[in-house]
Amino acid sequence: MARRKRQTVVPEARPALDRLKCEVAGELGLTDKIKRVGWGDMTSRECGLVGGNMVRRMIRYAEEKMS
Repeated sequence: MARRKRQTVVPEARPALDRLKCEVAGELGLTDKIKRVGWGDMTSRECGLVGGNMVRRMIRYAEEKMS
């Protein structure tokens, strides 16, 4: 399977995205597992939960800024 090279559109946003990812993971109760096994050994389902919640938050934030 081909590997994708993921690039942040705005590289300066990378630290904020990492903080958001850790915050969402904490709310989902995944912090201990991440510390124990790392992001590389998380299941697809767990990573999908974190990513989906991040997107929801970013959309909510953008909608609030637009109104």
